[in-house]
Amino acid sequence: MWEVNMLLRRDCLLGGLSAGLVLALPVIVRADTRSEPAGRLVAAARRQVGVTLTYDAAYSKLDYPGGDVPRERGVCTDVIVRAYRDALDIDLQVFVHEDMRKAFSAYPALWGLKKTDRNIDHRRVPNLQAFFRRAGAAQAISEAGADYRPGDIVSHMLPGNLPHIGIVADERTADGSRPFVVHNIGAGVRLEDVLFAYPITGHYRYRV
Repeated sequence: MWEVNMLLRRDCLLGGLSAGLVLALPVIVRADTRSEPAGRLVAAARRQVGVTLTYDAAYSKLDYPGGDVPRERGVCTDVIVRAYRDALDIDLQVFVHEDMRKAFSAYPALWGLKKTDRNIDHRRVPNLQAFFRRAGAAQAISEAGADYRPGDIVSHMLPGNLPHIGIVADERTADGSRPFVVHNIGAGVRLEDVLFAYPITGHYRYRV
């Protein structure tokens, strides 16, 4: 679906051309992404703002599939997992668990585990990074805001070597130079101008 915004339309009859030839000034055409996967993913992420109000990294026993902690709390990865479930019916708890079962050694060995744990594996940033890379979703890391599309996933390294992850939104800064990010960095899910606030460690475009 295309939405056409007419900024200005004026018929011009140019001298020297045959009578009746009318030229219209250019118009701006904007794609309506509300029905597209990326648009649905961003909308699902934004709906978490005001719902998830705290950051809680405590280990929890989860149902499988579809396991989650109460939505008023969570971590940065929960923003990604919930958005994919709500918008695209993709359960990253299942996808990550099944891929780790097939290729456990391809995932980071940072926690001393010898087997998968479907309660926590999908809630760890390095595991999501490995999954997206293995799924062929990795994109170039760039310093240009225009290279990051709505629905893209971006991971960062915070001070203290703390991995972080969020979803690129469809809203941009006032100067249009970069998009906002939906994430939970410690005070609940928020829409903020943080794309280049910390070193970017990964850029992914998965199923959008």
